[in-house]
Amino acid sequence: MSVNQKPIKVCFVSPKAYPLFNPDIKEVFGGAEVDLYYLATELAKDENFRISFIVADYGQKKIEELQNITVIKSLTFRENSLIAAGKIWRAMKNADSQIYFQETSSWGTFLVSLFCKLKNKKFIYRTAHKNECDGTYIKEYRIQGKAFKWALRNADEVIVQNASDQNDIKKLMGIDTMVIPNGHYLSDIKQIDKDYILWVGRSAQFKRPYLFIDLAEEFPDEKFVMICQRATGDENYEQLVSKAKQTENLHFIRRVPFADIDDYFQSAKVFINTSEAEGFPNTFIQSCKAGTPILSLNVNPDGFLDEYNCGICANDDWQEFVKHLKTLLSEHDELRNLAQNARKYAEEKHDIEKIAEKYKTLFLILTGNN
Repeated sequence: MSVNQKPIKVCFVSPKAYPLFNPDIKEVFGGAEVDLYYLATELAKDENFRISFIVADYGQKKIEELQNITVIKSLTFRENSLIAAGKIWRAMKNADSQIYFQETSSWGTFLVSLFCKLKNKKFIYRTAHKNECDGTYIKEYRIQGKAFKWALRNADEVIVQNASDQNDIKKLMGIDTMVIPNGHYLSDIKQIDKDYILWVGRSAQFKRPYLFIDLAEEFPDEKFVMICQRATGDENYEQLVSKAKQTENLHFIRRVPFADIDDYFQSAKVFINTSEAEGFPNTFIQSCKAGTPILSLNVNPDGFLDEYNCGICANDDWQEFVKHLKTLLSEHDELRNLAQNARKYAEEKHDIEKIAEKYKTLFLILTGNN
């Protein structure tokens, strides 16, 4: 960027991300919020960019400067949709950015895309889940799905998390997309004992958390740790908690502060994923950067577990899933090899500093500063 050019202004729209900026807020957030938080905080280190971030109203000030980011308060989750949309719209006007960036399919996707079209701004959308790319979301939410398709077709760039999603969305909507992996900060691995099998996530139905409890029952002599926040709208969460607490070798934790979660991954022998489908789970990256092998029941984006030999996928076969865990727990050399490969993979593919450079190049192209 020329010394005479002004910094590029980028605004992220992610209402549930505020607890990442303020750890005192004990509310739920997901992988999409983590994605955008990491990207925003890394971009904010570069004086060639000015970053703002629109979040929900958690009782904070209207505008805060946090980690060199202008954090703007907008809607509450209790008000009606029209009022909420108006607050998001006003927050986007206040941000006065050149580029607006949103992730996770919702009416918010349509709103941000419409704002950018009317205000002649650049809109970037990043997919968060496989169901946004393969047609599942559009079939399930017909009217909202049509609005989602319109938003993506009017986006200046659509980012996906893996090549499989890229192919699916091309077939579904005819849209050309970019593949950019999730980025994480890679801290050093601590030399600590690994003594349990770990599951981390929200209690969303597609994550199938009950299956982890079933797995613990298959291995009564092993320790299992389950960190599971209540997913938004989950009316069965307390039943899950009750069932987990009845399992003697399973320690259930409702919530861990985000700053402390990496320690749990580093203390795990194996990280377990039981989801039906995902985009590219941030928990996979957290596991890899901690040097912890992954055992996945069904999720294996682009076959990376096999390609990089950092874990195993059972292709939704429960018996194979159980068998693989038995093997991993008994073959220490294989477990160690997978762990080393996992860390190497994270360093090569998910270093936030490298990922941010890809976005910087994109932002420069979109604003004509390349």
